[in-house]
Amino acid sequence: MFEEVKPHLVELRKRLAYSVITVVVMFFVMFTVWQPILSWMTAPLTEVLPKGSTVVFTKLQEPFFTALKVSFFTGFIASLPVIFWQVWLFVAPGLYDNEKKMILPFVFGATTMFILGGAFAYYVVVPFGFTFLVNFGSQLFTALPSIGEYVSFFTKLMVGFGIAFELPVITFFLASIGLITDKTLKEFFRYALVIIFLVSALLTPPDVLTQFLMAGPMILLYLLSIYIAKMVNPEKSTDEEDEDIEDDE
Repeated sequence: MFEEVKPHLVELRKRLAYSVITVVVMFFVMFTVWQPILSWMTAPLTEVLPKGSTVVFTKLQEPFFTALKVSFFTGFIASLPVIFWQVWLFVAPGLYDNEKKMILPFVFGATTMFILGGAFAYYVVVPFGFTFLVNFGSQLFTALPSIGEYVSFFTKLMVGFGIAFELPVITFFLASIGLITDKTLKEFFRYALVIIFLVSALLTPPDVLTQFLMAGPMILLYLLSIYIAKMVNPEKSTDEEDEDIEDDE
């Protein structure tokens, strides 16, 4: 049994190595321009800060580690096409020849949807969330947000939305290889709603509006995924299954 698993482990290690090397290379590339990237990341916050407030650091090592976080985050984003390519190459040996040809649509679609998710978070969710958080209690306190904590929160939010927007791509892939149907997703919908709102509560600021700004698109993406599964691999009726069995015989 171990001999059967060993080639898969070797292939997995190979794909992980290529992905890690790409991220490391892009990390050093992004480290050379981390300051303008950080300015772009903090723009939504600085726009809503009241007069007299500014972004600060509270530990001596905080600016350096913030630069590392910014470089790693943007290096990871820049490496996504290669990472998705390696994921596909890992699963490709178990696919049919016609399914293997979907590598370019998969890589392009997965990368595009991740970026769209991050863009939605940056231009829609973040402004609403930060406006609420900064203005809440501003009459009593002066906002002095820590740059390290802000970057950690910002990257978590962006990655969370990026992963959420991958749902249609994942559905298309799983439906293409016959692992799910539209009926599968319909039956799981009630549980999906609970999971969506739990994830939204964990990843967004603690206000209802921002949570709904994440949960709403995720629900729409889930409904879109049901439609995709119906187009790619619809649930077959009993009569259709019997006909398929007769054709195989």
